[in-house]
Amino acid sequence: MPLADHPARIRLGAALDNLSVTFHGMTAHPDESNCECHWGSSEELSLLKTPDVELEPDLLRRTWQAIDWRDHAAVLRRILPQFARVLVAGHAEPLFGLEEAGYSFARARWQQWPDDQADSVREFLHAWWAQSLTDPDAVVPAHQVFAMCAEASGTVGPWLAEWERQTGHLSDRRLAEAVAKWECELLGDGLPWSVDWYEHDEEEMRAELVAWLLSHAAVRLRESGVSADLQHRVRLLGLMGEDRWTDPHWPGHRY
Repeated sequence: MPLADHPARIRLGAALDNLSVTFHGMTAHPDESNCECHWGSSEELSLLKTPDVELEPDLLRRTWQAIDWRDHAAVLRRILPQFARVLVAGHAEPLFGLEEAGYSFARARWQQWPDDQADSVREFLHAWWAQSLTDPDAVVPAHQVFAMCAEASGTVGPWLAEWERQTGHLSDRRLAEAVAKWECELLGDGLPWSVDWYEHDEEEMRAELVAWLLSHAAVRLRESGVSADLQHRVRLLGLMGEDRWTDPHWPGHRY
């Protein structure tokens, strides 16, 4: 199959186009303001109140990262078509991790938007996640897309469910790559990304992720032939306290 005809890529392209249609003509609130010393100039602010004008990359980054908008939802709707394409292309440039982009979605409470808008955002997130698992040319690593989607939605459940449905070789490889990135923090009883939005329950997300890794991912990792060491790291997640760190396979020098 030619890569241009890849189903996940076609779906993602359609989702991006739908964002452009759904949020066409939207602007920040006319009374929106921000600090000229820390965010940007009045001329730049006026661009957010002008519909459908593409922003310079640095201005776009400062806009989605800012946490002090009076109406964050309106600002996100204004930039969303461009922002989504930047995310997919791997050009978002967060300071720490892509979960920061998820915070921008969470602050805007997009799930409470009108149905057509919320559905458009939801489809974009799901299409991007599926593409990251199945497209060999996906730009952004799957574990980063996962963290972004989890923080945007406040849950890991839908994204883990999609991973269960995607059982091909590439999706298994993405799983192995993610677990290799995550196992250190998970064995230290933390999440592998930062949770900054106060409404999100970090411990609940970690517990659900660990339970899924133990019940579903462990089998896939074993069947896909990953290293025995990585399989042991997952097994150790099911042990608590002394049982974990006294296990012969506990990599104490790394934690």
